[in-house]
Amino acid sequence: MTRPARTLAGSQHDPLVGDSIDAARRRLAREFREDGLDAPELDARIIVGHALGLDHTALATQSSRRLAAEEAGAIAALSARRLKVNAETLLPRPETETVVEAALAALDCEHRKSRALRIVDLGTGSGALLLALLSELPSACGIGTDISFAALRCARDNAAALGLSARASFVACDYATALRGPVEVLVSNPPYVARADIAGLQAEVRDFDPPRALDGGPDGLDGYRAIAPHAARLLAPDGILVLEFGQGQLGPVTSILAGAGLAPVAPRYDLAGIARALVLRALP
Repeated sequence: MTRPARTLAGSQHDPLVGDSIDAARRRLAREFREDGLDAPELDARIIVGHALGLDHTALATQSSRRLAAEEAGAIAALSARRLKVNAETLLPRPETETVVEAALAALDCEHRKSRALRIVDLGTGSGALLLALLSELPSACGIGTDISFAALRCARDNAAALGLSARASFVACDYATALRGPVEVLVSNPPYVARADIAGLQAEVRDFDPPRALDGGPDGLDGYRAIAPHAARLLAPDGILVLEFGQGQLGPVTSILAGAGLAPVAPRYDLAGIARALVLRALP
């Protein structure tokens, strides 16, 4: 069972503020061990190094340096997210928040955020997309699908921890094979790494995220080909589909969905200026 993540605010009251880098790493390792993670020391080292932009050597040479508040906050945020996932789920990353922002912006433009919307998250994993949207849309309900029972257990636990169980259901199926429409909001972050590129990913992604959540087939686009016919079938006449994709995939993803009768509304860019999410609608 995945336990609710601790709340670590990254403020001056954050327990990590003022810790040395080494002390923060050891504190995280202890918490991860208590929560039953398989490799607590390794996870702690990866998270601290990633948050501070330090490699293994730099972590050692700067081990006695004290953390500033913003550094402590970055470590706390990553550690909280690590405690919300299990071995069958992809660690949610800042890029995925772009999907949530794109969906909310599209609904806000049409003054639909207060409506009783039906949301479906295809390949939900830890439930990050679905639960983030339900948190922002108090009148909505939703379904998350996944082929992994372990992932679905993780998503259910996270829904319970957030007090969203009454509005979130989870179904074991391949994308949307077990679902019927209409759906007002359809979201997905499918695997989009080309198979040959997986070996070149950063170690914290390549070695710890489940291969199933990364492998998008030979060209990284298999997930979009699988989703396209389901989206066309499920979407309500005024429904939206919001997809996350990788760098350089905007054109190919748009073409695949156009073949299923879905037209792009607008891409949304992440903090690095990379097109990361796309809002689409069914053609009239």
